[in-house]
Amino acid sequence: MLPAIRFEIFTLFPEVFEPYLQTSIIQRARQRSLVEVGLHNIRDWTSDRHHITDDEPFGGGGGMVMKPEPIFAAVERVLGSPPSCPVILLTPQGRPFTQAVAKELAGGISPDSDLPLRLALICGRYEGVDERVRQHLATVEISIGDYVITGGELAALVVIDALTRLVPGALGDPDGAADDSHASGLLEYPHYTRPAEFRGWRVPDVLVSGDHARIARWRREQSLLRTWQRRPDLLANAPLTDSERQFLARLPAEGEPALDAGQEEEE
Repeated sequence: MLPAIRFEIFTLFPEVFEPYLQTSIIQRARQRSLVEVGLHNIRDWTSDRHHITDDEPFGGGGGMVMKPEPIFAAVERVLGSPPSCPVILLTPQGRPFTQAVAKELAGGISPDSDLPLRLALICGRYEGVDERVRQHLATVEISIGDYVITGGELAALVVIDALTRLVPGALGDPDGAADDSHASGLLEYPHYTRPAEFRGWRVPDVLVSGDHARIARWRREQSLLRTWQRRPDLLANAPLTDSERQFLARLPAEGEPALDAGQEEEE
């Protein structure tokens, strides 16, 4: 059985990946041959006896820059020249990674395909990679947020995790990914579990009513409400029905008390 997707990871620290890849959803997806991950140590493609992968930047300044030679050698040896699949450079200067971008990258996943979708991810370190990697090797640049972390390994794991969740069969609930926050352009509705009452706080009556149509409506409205309260910027591009837009228009004006997770709008 061929996997649905194979990730080729180019990094100076492959040992960072295995603990996370051996847990939870990703581990099960790998065990079921839905996902494969190839880890490639960039140091293995250096040509000097000290396996040097970085050097001082031209023009001076602090920090070190990852050299182009071992990165090009690693990627081209594994993927061919030119590379046979998209090459993603994880960088704070890249395109912001969102659920929409995850779906876009996963668009080549098909259970009927003779070949798995293949994606390569280059993990930068230090001050970053030589600009020629960005210009002549990477085909996609991805940022996981407007902040700086020590290296691209954590960012690569974020991309792997998000895309794995989109592989058919990777989640126990086949519709689970569709309900996640951002999957529909909105934040997810509140969740409750047993006990029905905890420290005097009760689960909303609708969730124990057994009325599935009413529950579905409550969840959708709570998703709209939570997005309106916490991320109103998402509403501009969310796919909404006319009735949902009317629901949002009836929400309290600024300064008035808003519905909470336990309330339902009156009929």
